[in-house]
Amino acid sequence: MKKLNFYFLALLAMVSALSFTACSDDDPVTPSNPVDEVTPYHFDLVVTVGKQGGMGRDVVTIMQSLPSLMGSNVIDFKGIGAEINADYSMEAIVKGKYYYQIPVSADRFVKMQFVNNQMQVVQSQPFVQNTYICRQYCYAWTAENNLVIMAANGDKTAIQWTKLNTDDMSIIAEGTLPIKVAEGWETLTTSGILAYRQNDNKLFYFYFNKKGKGRSASSEGQFHVAVINAATMALEQDNINTDKVDEMAGSAYGELLQSTTFFDEEGNLYLAAFNDTDNGEMGRLMRIKKGEFNFEAGYNGFPNPDGKLLTVQYLGNGKVFTYSRNDAVTEVDAKGKTVAATSIDSYSHYYSIIDLKTGTRTRMSFNGKEIDYSSGRFSQRSAFARSENKVYFGVNTLNAQPCIYVYDVKTGEVAKGMDIAEGYYFEQIRIVEEDKR
Repeated sequence: MKKLNFYFLALLAMVSALSFTACSDDDPVTPSNPVDEVTPYHFDLVVTVGKQGGMGRDVVTIMQSLPSLMGSNVIDFKGIGAEINADYSMEAIVKGKYYYQIPVSADRFVKMQFVNNQMQVVQSQPFVQNTYICRQYCYAWTAENNLVIMAANGDKTAIQWTKLNTDDMSIIAEGTLPIKVAEGWETLTTSGILAYRQNDNKLFYFYFNKKGKGRSASSEGQFHVAVINAATMALEQDNINTDKVDEMAGSAYGELLQSTTFFDEEGNLYLAAFNDTDNGEMGRLMRIKKGEFNFEAGYNGFPNPDGKLLTVQYLGNGKVFTYSRNDAVTEVDAKGKTVAATSIDSYSHYYSIIDLKTGTRTRMSFNGKEIDYSSGRFSQRSAFARSENKVYFGVNTLNAQPCIYVYDVKTGEVAKGMDIAEGYYFEQIRIVEEDKR
């Protein structure tokens, strides 16, 4: 069922070509809420062909806009949608009706719209002082139209930043933070994670020191909390997280793929992280209380961790929608050896609801049965429609074709949405504001 067949070898010839044509502060701290509650919106659905995507994999990646994900229709991508992985990627910033990104060419910032199943460039801004790489940076909104981009520089020995006015994509200011590689280490985190606390106008940048390259690189085992004045971009504090936690979740892509931070109603900041243990990578949901500048010692909002915490979305009233990997699940590798099912394509991933008030975690179920483990580690696989008070999430289970489920936050019920045609791998759901033109 999951194997690529002849039909899909012809897919690139059938899929619509990617086209590029010119054409008061809100609460900017919730990446999972890109549109206003009453604004008409649609869903942009991303799938891959042949295998799961993410981590810069060279795989056909197709996006299609849909007015609804409910119903009995099967979502097909044959001749519908656009391949987005040639000049751009699914690692993007989404706000309102626009996508913001650094393209594969790594020479500019772009503002785009996905209209009529084609990507259209609205505006672009060539790099001036600081240069960035596609996929490898973090971001935060400090106002309705002010976007801060941040990442390590070319040799990863300093942290650079650029502040953009997204109305016209002009560069407001750019510079470098006075952060250096710690003694005994070689480089800094490529992207890190950036979050903006509106009540005191502070940016929080989470990073760590590294040694070595690629997946074999080692990290210092404690990451840093850099506190930045969002108005002046002055570094005010550079604290080491004293509550020993190895790394932040999703730090390679700075929330371009996965939502790993949120603020609750009280202004507390939460961050998904993990520890590397003898039993695998164990998730941690950390918290910086309102008015504080370092993590609360001993706090873990991810109860009874059984593996890595991958994404978090705050639903309000203490409820958090999560995507995780169970590191106790095993599989047989190509050599016939039983190993932990921790690869991107492994069927060991699942959704759950955390109740921060009761300290409980409940796995998503449908018709009284827990939804089967899914493959696919990277990308934001769920979207919270606040006006409906519903979460849309997709799965790639082993013995069924990919499909969408819908979680009703008020009732706690899960309904079945549309199926996705066989041969595709579900990757991502984005909620995007309708173009009012």
